[in-house]
This record gives sequence, C-alpha cells and structure tokens, in this order.
Amino acid sequence: VQLQASGGGLAQPGGSLRLSCAASGIIFSINRAGWQRQAPGKQRELAAVRTSDGSTNYADSVKGRFTISRDNAKNTMYLQMDNLKPEDTGVYYCFIVGRTRDYWGQGTQVTVSS
Repeated sequence: VQLQASGGGLAQPGGSLRLSCAASGIIFSINRAGWQRQAPGKQRELAAVRTSDGSTNYADSVKGRFTISRDNAKNTMYLQMDNLKPEDTGVYYCFIVGRTRDYWGQGTQVTVSS
C-alpha cells in the first residue's frame, strides 16, 4: 500500500487549497487517518485526523478553517484548507494508522504568501 499526496502549492493569505491523499491497495483495518504538517524549523504536528468511527479532531490553529474528509469509492482522503494564513506554510503529510502498521505519504508543500 502506498499513499500519494498532492494538491499543495502557493496560495495567498485568505485563499484555499485542497490536498488529496490517494491510497493504492487495500487497508483492511484503519484505526485513524489524517494529516500532519511541518513548518520550517518546527516539529511536525497533527493538523487533522479522522477516526474509524467517523469523528474528527483538528489542531486548535486550524479549527473552523480546515476540513478532513474521504471518498471511499476513490480510496482518497482530502484536506480542504480555507482562509489560509502564512503560518499554515509547511510540508503536509498524510498518514493512515492501520491495525498492524502505519502508512505515510511523501509530503506536499504548502506555501501561503502574498
């Protein structure tokens, strides 16, 4: 199973981007899945996560602006990012926590700048 993240790029403050994370292969038991991000010079942090029961959790800094979702038919997870701020700049990594192992995407760069 591989995760392919895409959708990053350059956005202006207040703008939007939608990240995608496509999974090739089948993961039979998913505990939770989401996105982490790493800003320049900072530690990686959780941005958003969705658990197996459908509940979601967001970092306080992105609440009300980011939305995590998935399309099971497409085996794809999304992160809709609205009202972007310069502090959202960083590399975004998608992940899936399975029953026996974790899976990670390669990261996609998001830059928010005017």
